[in-house]
Amino acid sequence: MIAGLASCSKKSSSKNASRATGWNVDSKKASKSKKQEAGPGLVFVEGGTFTMGKVQDDVMHDWNNTPTQQHVQSFYMDETEVTNFMYLEYLDWLKQVFPPTEENYKNIYEGASPDTLVWRNRLGYNETMTNNYLRHPSYANYPVVGVNWIQAVEFSKWRTDRVNEAVLEKNGYLKKNAKTQDVTAESSFSTETYLNSPTLTYGGNEEIVLKGKKGARAPKAGKDGKVTEAKNIYAQRSSGIILPEYRLPTEAEWEYAAAADVGQREYNIYKGQKKYPWSGDYTRSGKRQSKGDQLANFKQGNGDYGGIAGWSDDGADITNAVKSYPANDFGLYDMAGNVAEWVQDVYRPIIDNESNDFNYFRGNQYTKNKIGADGKVEIVTKENMKYDTLSNGRIVARNFPGQIAQVPVDEQETYLRQNFDKSDNVNYRDGDKQSTRYYNFGSESETEKQKDEKIMYNSPKHNVTTDSLGKMVRKYDKSSKRTTLINDEVRVYKGGSWRDRAFWLDPAQRRYFPQDMATDYIGFRCAMSRVGAKSDKKKSARN
Repeated sequence: MIAGLASCSKKSSSKNASRATGWNVDSKKASKSKKQEAGPGLVFVEGGTFTMGKVQDDVMHDWNNTPTQQHVQSFYMDETEVTNFMYLEYLDWLKQVFPPTEENYKNIYEGASPDTLVWRNRLGYNETMTNNYLRHPSYANYPVVGVNWIQAVEFSKWRTDRVNEAVLEKNGYLKKNAKTQDVTAESSFSTETYLNSPTLTYGGNEEIVLKGKKGARAPKAGKDGKVTEAKNIYAQRSSGIILPEYRLPTEAEWEYAAAADVGQREYNIYKGQKKYPWSGDYTRSGKRQSKGDQLANFKQGNGDYGGIAGWSDDGADITNAVKSYPANDFGLYDMAGNVAEWVQDVYRPIIDNESNDFNYFRGNQYTKNKIGADGKVEIVTKENMKYDTLSNGRIVARNFPGQIAQVPVDEQETYLRQNFDKSDNVNYRDGDKQSTRYYNFGSESETEKQKDEKIMYNSPKHNVTTDSLGKMVRKYDKSSKRTTLINDEVRVYKGGSWRDRAFWLDPAQRRYFPQDMATDYIGFRCAMSRVGAKSDKKKSARN
């Protein structure tokens, strides 16, 4: 009996045997671990635990960044802010694929274009920047501004698809140069569409969406003469080559990356917190080679944006070219100064670490793929594209042909769950009915008017729509009972800018701005989640 067991064990120990079932499996797929590649422009940020919140006096008396301990998973982040050149690449692609001269697409290009009028000032002459900042080659490597939060999110989605499109082409899953020569409004690439239904990508054109990667052998005929079609002929998540989405960083990620406390770690603790993204309590360099140089682009004082001629304090009066100042300990540039940056989070005055201290983020709105009457995913077309009319009247496209239509999750996903119970979680524990002082458990249902009066954040509710002729219809909220500007459409932005004093360079500082408005001092950079190991290197205790 013992010998029989030994014999069985020996047979099942072949290198192709599954550790779960003992069946023969593809050993390459079973044993080969594939490390995530960093996407273009990204720097690896190893995650960890840190104290999120203020480290200096709260001179503004906002009380909105009290210290909390948070843990952030490893992720990738743009080495610099998104530049004018990078954003123009996006605009050029939109103009080529969705010509503004066509009625169906006339609002797409204009809706994505930065607001260059943000440079104007009632008592200042800034027309040079209004006309040149976005497009003149002298400003190509300067951070893009005039971009609202919604536009930044849409850029991130576009970037995801273009990067993965190039990856699949490189690996032989897409026809070479199709991304430039064959792309049209009705025939384009979407990462999620490819993963869920590759035959619908590029309008279902099989000459572009190739079956099997480059160099794959054609299936051979069996003994009966029949040719068995190869399985997994399209790339999948399990292929390991498709990257996660580009997105805006969460507030916790941005602050963790900006502070870069890793640069002053001693064993498993930090030696205090930094006031700035660099070590020390001063904005000037203490290094011998660059002693006295400013380490960021910010406003020195009233009327002092860049020092006197011939002896510049920071080398810039408005924004400056990226990488003009030293990187922090994660290798990230301009995490203080130059431009402030959008992050994903909806603004609330308090970080609710009692509810969650792992990858903290406020703004989750869970969706799922829309399934059509035929049981297949529903693809967006030019007829059912969705547009939003923003508070300033600008029309912005929120999805594009070729993408999968999304709908909120419903009871199918939320029933009896403990971790979430609805699609929109923006107001969870701060803004929902249960968190207001008016909440009375078990009370009878209230009228809509009573609900409107008994809300936590009683902000103005303006309504802007367009009529059949395309003209804006503005309905301003003239109520005198509004008590705040905070609502579900204001987003956090982090970091100081060329317009800010040194106080705002502290990574812990946080401010908010309407998500559909833009300024001349807010830009953005993208992030990407890390899949797999927390770190790239093996760790050991220091002796």
